[in-house]
Amino acid sequence: MRVVKRFIFEFIQMNKKELILKLFEINAVKFGEFKLKSGVISPIYIDLREIISHPDLLLEVSKKIYQLSKKLEYDVICGAPYTAIPIATTISVLYKKPMLLKRKEVKDYGTKKLVEGMFKKGDKCLIIDDLITDGASKLETIKPLKEMGLKVKDIVVLLDREANGENILKKHGYNLYSALKLSDVIDVLSEEKLIDMDIYNNCLTLIQG
Repeated sequence: MRVVKRFIFEFIQMNKKELILKLFEINAVKFGEFKLKSGVISPIYIDLREIISHPDLLLEVSKKIYQLSKKLEYDVICGAPYTAIPIATTISVLYKKPMLLKRKEVKDYGTKKLVEGMFKKGDKCLIIDDLITDGASKLETIKPLKEMGLKVKDIVVLLDREANGENILKKHGYNLYSALKLSDVIDVLSEEKLIDMDIYNNCLTLIQG
């Protein structure tokens, strides 16, 4: 009976289309005019911070990301601050994966650690994040981890905005794995008539550069 329950837990998940529609339903996919961290003005914004108020969806996202990581070799996981921390925590608890917490800044009191958690020099660290644009924030996350003696090779994200982030990471020696592409999102929403052709074409123009 335990084996059956685990099988159900692992494999009965939302498919790609269902997940995209659920993200749209909770307003994690927004349309308008948004300035991204990269400085690019985008007609679409993916705000995965919304999922923390929807535990079932947080679970689905975490399972999707974990599935990407199953073939990878790592000793610890680290969720990029801050949006990916709840995702990494869920994965850590569900799948018994040791987790590290990388702060955005060092506090001037207490232990003054930038990286919290137990690890040893040479441990392989898997980076988990919600999405990727140009890869700059991933490099910011990785740098202090490597300075602490951790080895980083792989990064898993829920969504790739298809803004050349994968190629940039590859040039730095890192592998990117994503469950969704931005083109998947606009394709599904267009097919379901949830966005009009003007929005679709604007997003497609952004993706195609």
